Amino acid sequence: MVSLVEKIVARRNCTDSDISFSRSYTSPDVGLVGLDHPTTAIDTVPSVPSADHAKLVELVKDKDLATLCWLGGVEGIAASLGTEKDRGISGDEDGVTMRRDMFGSNTYQKPPPKGLLHFVIDAFRDTTILILLVCAGLSLGFGMKEQGVQDGWYEGGSIFVAIFLVIAVSACSNFRQETQFDKLSKISNNIWVNVVRDARPQQISIFDVVVGDVVSLTIGDQIPADGLFLDGHSLQVDESSMTGESDHVEINPDRNPFLFSGTKVVDGYARMLVVSVGMNTAWGEMMSSISGDSNERTPLQARLDKLTSSIGKVGLAVAFLVLVVLLVRYFTGNTEDENGSKEYQGSKTSTDDILNAVVRIVAAAVTIVVVAIPEGLPLAVTLTLAYSMKRMMADQSMVRKLSACETMGSATIICTDKTGTLTLNRMKVTRFWLGEEFIGEDYYSTIAPNVVKLFHQAVGLNTTGSVFMPSSGVEPEISGSPTEKAILSWAFYAMNMQMEEIKDKYTILDVDTFNSEKKRSGVLINEKGDDTMYVHWKGAAEMILAMCSTCYHIDVVDGGFQYDAKDKRMLQEDGLTLLGIVGIKDPCRPGAKKAVETCKLAGVAIKMITGDNAFTAKAIATECGILGPDTGNDGIEVVEGSEFRNYTHEERMQRVDQIRVMARSSPFDKLLMVQCLKQKGHVVAVTGDGTNDAPALKEADIGLSMGIQGTEVAKESSDIVILDDNFASVVTVLRWGRCVYNNIQKFIQFQLTVNVAALVINFIAAVSAGEVPLTAVQLLWVNLIMDTLGALALATERPSDELMEKSPVGRTEPLITNVMWRNLLAQALYQIAVLLTLQFRGESIFKVSAAVNDTLIFNTFVLCQVFNEFNSRSLEKQNVFKGILRSHLFLAIIGITIVLQVIMVELLKKFADTERLNWAQWAACILLAAVSWPIGWLVKWVP
Repeated sequence: MVSLVEKIVARRNCTDSDISFSRSYTSPDVGLVGLDHPTTAIDTVPSVPSADHAKLVELVKDKDLATLCWLGGVEGIAASLGTEKDRGISGDEDGVTMRRDMFGSNTYQKPPPKGLLHFVIDAFRDTTILILLVCAGLSLGFGMKEQGVQDGWYEGGSIFVAIFLVIAVSACSNFRQETQFDKLSKISNNIWVNVVRDARPQQISIFDVVVGDVVSLTIGDQIPADGLFLDGHSLQVDESSMTGESDHVEINPDRNPFLFSGTKVVDGYARMLVVSVGMNTAWGEMMSSISGDSNERTPLQARLDKLTSSIGKVGLAVAFLVLVVLLVRYFTGNTEDENGSKEYQGSKTSTDDILNAVVRIVAAAVTIVVVAIPEGLPLAVTLTLAYSMKRMMADQSMVRKLSACETMGSATIICTDKTGTLTLNRMKVTRFWLGEEFIGEDYYSTIAPNVVKLFHQAVGLNTTGSVFMPSSGVEPEISGSPTEKAILSWAFYAMNMQMEEIKDKYTILDVDTFNSEKKRSGVLINEKGDDTMYVHWKGAAEMILAMCSTCYHIDVVDGGFQYDAKDKRMLQEDGLTLLGIVGIKDPCRPGAKKAVETCKLAGVAIKMITGDNAFTAKAIATECGILGPDTGNDGIEVVEGSEFRNYTHEERMQRVDQIRVMARSSPFDKLLMVQCLKQKGHVVAVTGDGTNDAPALKEADIGLSMGIQGTEVAKESSDIVILDDNFASVVTVLRWGRCVYNNIQKFIQFQLTVNVAALVINFIAAVSAGEVPLTAVQLLWVNLIMDTLGALALATERPSDELMEKSPVGRTEPLITNVMWRNLLAQALYQIAVLLTLQFRGESIFKVSAAVNDTLIFNTFVLCQVFNEFNSRSLEKQNVFKGILRSHLFLAIIGITIVLQVIMVELLKKFADTERLNWAQWAACILLAAVSWPIGWLVKWVP
């Protein structure tokens, strides 16, 4: 930080025609108070009845300036609400609770969340489920008519139970995810707001803001409630969320002191008086009618929807062929009943028997469709996204847009900030120069009082921070940005600056607020009771030095300067005197270097884009490992924003990959770099914390905003919020992104194996033998294992170190890779070979009846899926058991599946249409299924 001093001037009488200051600059505490409506003494308790408060609410909504003046202006309103301008409201819990009871809480009523019944009904809307229900109903009716109620309900009733089981599991999973998203939505809406209570600046939740609160606003803040402008400078607000107008609105006490909840501060700073909260605000009314959309379709879900549709069409075609073949075989007399007699004997066969057989055939065909359609794919994506969102929250990353989870896994470049992301953001002044002289800590006492006075002005008045001295006399509470806090702390301890005394002694006449474009801020002040005026600037060293023509010395006696009258309209920007330079140190984060190395190993390039000068940027980049220690100054790897901006498009495209550090960059330079990288085919992640970073955050494939230093504008423009502002957390997001993508690929491989095997087996058996080996209930059970339990087992695997050893997939990688096709075809072909052998030779091989053989086929098929779930844990690694003991959910689901399968075979004979198996037959089934492990191991040798 560099601070500049004054031009001392003789101040003219304020009535002179050529010296006119805006009221918002000449007197921060001037409200719109009518002369014949003097303000009353401030009560500690609001004196506004509810009816009058309703009028105040409407006054703000309608922007009724005339009524505001009649009521005594902002000061009159503050008095009636029991608010002191400088001290705010009383901070005791009882007083705040009373205000909340009187005027309402700062929350809005949301439409009730979807209940479990909604998801149950939604599951029943599935066409195939409805057809199966009809078939189950008909089967139940015919069975009870033929065999009586006691024995005839089993087949139809079993299908009903299986359907309801599938629906229940699916509905419960979806309901759980909806609840999860709702919780995350509440967390993301919880914004921290700066208020003043009992004269003490403090941060509270937006939900705790009450009527009468004094709220401090700076660039990038979201306005937390409806209210009135108290004091401030250069305040501009983006009201597009309310009005749709993109032009920024200037707020001032004379013409437009009205502030609205949900709008954003884009320039300047101010304090506001809260007049209405929650449902009494225009924003609250609007938001209460909007329900959060947790049904956002991510790009990967859209791709899976297409895949599901394609597989479904194939399944439908196979099911239709099976239906035709079975009907033809039935009506041509090629099928036999349990006694070996022809099922269809022309006119001798009763209508009930014909209908019963047709229903059974239709149910089998429809069940093939149910198994063939991989409806588990969307569920798997939802499960893995919800699971990863929950885990990422614990790892200090809050996902705002679901698509970012999966897209982050494809990232090829991360453009990161320096301050607070690669560094700790714990700034401290470690060096000080007075003018051009270095001053050690031991020599501070030798600085002339006149110069110390200028430092007090420069630091205490040209700031958006504050220093609060508790009555207990303990350490001061210093608030503001990390840079502001470092400078205020230095001035307080080293220069004995007393903030309140300075504010009382001077009047701020004009302010030029800091932003990332200008990289400087200025203030025009005068001493009360004196005509002397001062101009102070602070900001980036090169910016300030360019404005100076002379500098101060340690024992200088100020002689002052004369202002030309017309210069008093604005802050002078040249011919100034350099007061001092401070050097601020912000140490690197301990884990930053390791995180950068991890990204490099994962094939992800890191680019540092910072507003700091090139020397600082290069030093930090070298310390973090972004630059090598031998990086030269040839301008290839380290460039400044202005240089990059002035390249031709062709030069930018040619050099953008080589650039590692961009210093002195503006938000436009960051946006330009993101656009160039995307044009070159990169998947770009960008970190940002300022309001002006919003365009780059939106342009990037993944926008990462900072949870601590990030403005609300930056957070709203981002996809993921890094809650601890730590670059290591960015790498964690990268790991989880790759994990999401990898988990979904695992599940696709697992499910397509079952799809291919089930379709081929049923089709061949139907065409050749005239019957399907697996009943409707058995196929629904396989469907449950495959879709829901399989999704839970494979979609909730945690990230492994191997994921960060692969290159990023980028934009063009197919969802189903050649490796996946290799794995699934090998397993599917083995399952088809084994089950068809059992279908046609099983009775003679095992010397069992047809019913026991069908149970062997069913049992072997299910166990093959259980063993194949282990194979699916890794697409390429041969050791699929690595880390298995840490995957508690996976092991639990495998255990549950096996237990339920034993129950299905051994205990639910009539329900599942199975026969009990002996130990030898169980051993045979397990042995046949276990062969999938060596097959999976061998096939991974194939490149």
